[in-house]
Parts: sequence; C-alpha cells; structure tokens
Amino acid sequence: MARGQHQHLGETRARQYSADIVWSSAMDLQIKLINDGYAQQYASPEKPALPERAVWKNMGFGVTAEPIGIVYNRRLVPAAQVPRSHQALETLLRSRRAAFTGKVATFDPARSNTGYLYLSQDFQATGDTRGLVQAIAATRPLLETTTGPMLTGVASGKLAIAYNVIGSYALERARRDPALGVVFPSDYTLVTSRIAFISREARHPAAARLFLDFLLSRAGQTQLARHSLWPVRTDVQARRLPAGQARPIRVGPQLLVNLDRLTRQRFLRDWNAILASGKSQK
Repeated sequence: MARGQHQHLGETRARQYSADIVWSSAMDLQIKLINDGYAQQYASPEKPALPERAVWKNMGFGVTAEPIGIVYNRRLVPAAQVPRSHQALETLLRSRRAAFTGKVATFDPARSNTGYLYLSQDFQATGDTRGLVQAIAATRPLLETTTGPMLTGVASGKLAIAYNVIGSYALERARRDPALGVVFPSDYTLVTSRIAFISREARHPAAARLFLDFLLSRAGQTQLARHSLWPVRTDVQARRLPAGQARPIRVGPQLLVNLDRLTRQRFLRDWNAILASGKSQK
C-alpha cells in the first residue's frame, strides 16, 4: 500500500486524527479502502459533468484522466526510430537489442503497486503484451518504483527509453527539458485517474466536500490541466487523446481483482520468469 494510504489506514484504525480527503494515483488501493468502509458517500453537484466511469458509489471520484506513455531521449532515439505504438517499441528493442541493453527502464510490478496496475492492464488490453515484455526483459531493464528516476535517467542519457511512464509528470518535465520526448502509443494508451474520496472519519466533512467539489469543477479542472494533469471533465479545454486511442481504467470494483493475493502471485511468477529468460539471452 502507498505510504499515504497506509498512514491514513493506521491513523483511522487507531482513532487518531487523519486526512479529511484522500487523493491518490494508486487506483486499486483507493478502491480497496472505499470497499473496506473507509469512505463516506457524497453526491457532489459536479457529478453530472463527469463520465460515468469516473465515479463509484458516490464515494470514489476520478479527478484526472492521465495517459501512460513512453519517454525517450531525443539524441539516443532518432526521430525516424521513435516507437509510436507498442508493436513498434517491441520491434525497435528486438532489432537493436545490443544498443538498448541497460538503456531501458520501466516500473517494477513487484515493488510498485502503480507499476503492477499498469502492466496488468496492458496484459488485459492485448495478448501481444507478452512479446513486448520479453523484448524489454532482453535489454536487462532498470526497474524503478517511481517515475522520477526514470525521467532523470532518460534526460541525462543514462537511459534511452522508459516504458509505462505517468504522462503528466513526463509532459511537465519535457516542457523544461528538450532532451525528453513523450509518446502516447497510437494502438492504445492507458488512461488513469487520481481517485479522491472523503474519509469516513473526516473531522471537517464540509470542508472536504467543498475541496472535492472544487477539484471536480470547471475551475479546478482547468487549474489541473495547466500542470499537465489532464482533466476528467470533457467540457474543459485541454489536450486529450482520440476516443479510439484512449483506454481509460474504470473507477470501480474490478480493480480489486489486482489485489487478490493468488492473482498477484501468479502474475509476478510469470513476470519473474520472463525477466530470467531475458537475462539468459546473449
């Protein structure tokens, strides 16, 4: 569980003062807290402006619609070779494996719940994911728990490509650093939400409701968009992906499947086997 969510859970169980509103990009963990009774219902007046997939039980509210993409170093990956799809990335890594060995990064699903969520969603999206993961494994990738080190590595040239990077962070960094390029795969791009809920034990519930309303309002969504946090509302002027390209992760109970212990164990066994086979390639 993410540190902030773990802290909130511990404080609530100990009947200590904790956050009135909990907001996190760890979608599955947020849904688990809601499912376990740590949230209270609130029918926000902004709800009618939100996509149906962004609200669950009037408790969990998807506040953003952030794409997950590929980041590359413009010097190490020439424009003609930039992968614009998942298949193109696999082809590039297989055809230039020696050049990319030690130069690729992605989340470690064994240590990062976020990385586990993204990769498991990839496997749900297409059976071709296995081939891509095998190609990544053959480069002996750097496995990280957060986006920051991946962006720093690519910007410095230590890394050439980072896969499944949170697009909002990547776009903000790319604004300031011309070395970074950002691609959202044309075949499909996962779109995630930062889920917010009001704590069941909120000591200032009125203030929490007002803050949540602001986050979901046109004014609040416009402010988020200015910092590359793409808004979930469609009536806010902002960059967004074509409908056929975007693959939003729905806010709802299906995310609990990812937290099933046996499901996770099977997934990580498979992941580790792919990594091991990649290391054995010469």
